[in-house]
Amino acid sequence: MPHAVSFLRAARLARSAKPFLARGGFKRERCAGCRLVPSHCMCAVRPSVATRAGVCLLMADIEPLKPTNTGWLVADVVADTFAFGWARTETDPALLALLNDPQWQPYVVFPGQYAAPERVVLAVPAPGPDGNGSAKRPLFILFDATWAEARKMFRRSPYLDRLPVLSLQPERITQYRLRNSGRDDHFCTSEVAAMCMSLAGEPVAEQTLEAYLAVFTQHYLRAKNQQPIAWDDAAHRRLREVSARLPA
Repeated sequence: MPHAVSFLRAARLARSAKPFLARGGFKRERCAGCRLVPSHCMCAVRPSVATRAGVCLLMADIEPLKPTNTGWLVADVVADTFAFGWARTETDPALLALLNDPQWQPYVVFPGQYAAPERVVLAVPAPGPDGNGSAKRPLFILFDATWAEARKMFRRSPYLDRLPVLSLQPERITQYRLRNSGRDDHFCTSEVAAMCMSLAGEPVAEQTLEAYLAVFTQHYLRAKNQQPIAWDDAAHRRLREVSARLPA
């Protein structure tokens, strides 16, 4: 099923004057559902998790077009994922409406060192004592971009200035292998979303995102190297194990 990132990608493609060619990527037909070549399609293993927490992706201009983008994986897994293209001079009214929706408590996910100390938080409040969402639902705002782009987006989005900044404290290094930022402490978008889900008390969503990223990485690299899929490797077994915990 199409989701927020796929709709954003389609809109961005419609505005393109020429086809987008990913640098270093393979130039073959791609599945519309997973962006992989048909022989390595992973739509059959796509999981979806109903969560109390939501994700709002603010995406740099060509990010939705990149086949290595992992915001797409977040939208696959987390049912309440929203995606908006970022521009310095204009803001989508639908984004502003989402940020003002009373059911959500938005958090800008960004390193605390770049924000005023009074805005920085390290944790997310738990649901109300009745378990039915007496507290607002957390909405994690992620900059889906390169690190240089993300810093610019954080500085030049005044409509976010009133919101708390959630500063993650990861105790691991990135496992993302499809792009190289040169830093082990720079995480891809789906890894950041998984950490946010952990803070929100959503362990199944966290584990599903981690397992799904590993499978996507395997499929992408094997397609790029023209190798067959190993459907019973550790990554696929882990995803099946996690998916078995999801409600039918």
